[in-house]
Amino acid sequence: MTVALIVLPLAFALAIAVLPLDRRLASAAGLLGTLAEVVLAAVALVRFDVGAGMQFVTDDRWIPDFGLAPVRFHVGMDGLGLFMVALTAVGVAAALGASLLAGRDRPRAHVALLLLLESAMVLLFTAQDLVLFYVGWEVMMVALFVLMGVWGGTGRRAATLRFVIYSLLGSLSMLVAIAYIGVRYHTFEVGQVHSGVVWLFLAFAAAFCIKAPMFPLHGWLPAAYRESSIEVTALLSGVVSKAGAYGLLRFCLPMFPGPAHDWRWLFLGLGLAGLLYGSLVAFRQPDARGVVAYSSFAQMNLIIIGIFALNVNGATGAIFQMVNHGVVSLAAFLLIGVLELRVGTSLFRHLGGLANGRPIASTVFLIAALWALAVPGSSLFVSEIYILIGAFQQNEWLGAAAALGIVLAAMYMLRWYSAIAHENDGDSVPASMPDLHLRELAIALPLIAILFVMTAWPYGVMKRITVTTSAAPRVIFVIGSDSR
Repeated sequence: MTVALIVLPLAFALAIAVLPLDRRLASAAGLLGTLAEVVLAAVALVRFDVGAGMQFVTDDRWIPDFGLAPVRFHVGMDGLGLFMVALTAVGVAAALGASLLAGRDRPRAHVALLLLLESAMVLLFTAQDLVLFYVGWEVMMVALFVLMGVWGGTGRRAATLRFVIYSLLGSLSMLVAIAYIGVRYHTFEVGQVHSGVVWLFLAFAAAFCIKAPMFPLHGWLPAAYRESSIEVTALLSGVVSKAGAYGLLRFCLPMFPGPAHDWRWLFLGLGLAGLLYGSLVAFRQPDARGVVAYSSFAQMNLIIIGIFALNVNGATGAIFQMVNHGVVSLAAFLLIGVLELRVGTSLFRHLGGLANGRPIASTVFLIAALWALAVPGSSLFVSEIYILIGAFQQNEWLGAAAALGIVLAAMYMLRWYSAIAHENDGDSVPASMPDLHLRELAIALPLIAILFVMTAWPYGVMKRITVTTSAAPRVIFVIGSDSR
């Protein structure tokens, strides 16, 4: 099952890139490939045996050891990997649908790169070997570089260059750490490495915190989110950023329990600074993209607080928030893309009045805003409550400050919706603009349906991820429980 999830989008990507398909066939083939991946991910969710540990495992020798350590093609999924793979499948399918609506030029290359990105992300979310993980990580970066640099806005070159510089610094630090682990510990297997070497922990953490991003390593974010095409921005926020948080949970905490405990207050402090800073800056953004971009930045720092609270409640909330926020940010950015296609901009001074005569669009935007501000009863409310409980267990002042950041989210998301739907200052949305079409609803409604399902039955997700957080990195949580 895991191998099929990796190979399927890669096979479609190669076929679309090589075969002389016209625009229509290339688009249809890409859509077929992404929908087939969604079906496979759904089958994996149904077949997943709660409490059975790592499942759908393939473990074969891949590269000779050269006298050090063999590199194995070792892949599998526990609850954490399972939901990250499902999020990737849903996110790429929605992003591809948005790109088809936008009518990107060079569709074969664009569709093939989206599928390559999907394959790379599924690989990194399922890899149990450090070298194999690094391969998926780097292929993901290459696909993103091209997607940003070719199909982005007028400032795409500078945005891509900044993204490349930040990414290379993180990737090189992780590569050095992986090579050292192979030499010193004679293994690249994740479950067999337990080290107290601080610089190894920091080298991995740097790569993951840049990608999340954690404050103050977010310098690449504003330009990248504004200059990328809307489907790539949606994937950066909804899926790619989660690879950073995933790396912290999968690698940094279990492999380096001592350094993670000793350095936890640095990450908690920076995470709290990022949560508050991102929330305040989001409130002052002049455009819809900017608000959601800094909202995403703030929420990722909240997730980092949950991770480094070093207890089961914080980690459970962090993982559930990764899934929740991934779906919400995908929906928000892709809805902004619909506005940009119709109005030509996401600046608030050119928007307003969306609710006038467009009840479907207004309702869909309202749902996205309510879930983003974690209205009580929503799935995001549940995940944020768990993070807050974890933060309070670590320190009362930390929990209180994190709660303030969550309150600020309500302010900027209400402003976001009000500026789009109700205000009529300046050039507002033209009255002749129709309501959402079926093709646009086909992208938004599945994401909203997923949010409603997780809200109606959060236990369906949480019982899987709770097993993951209580089993895999349990040594961290035992240490962390004594940290007060």
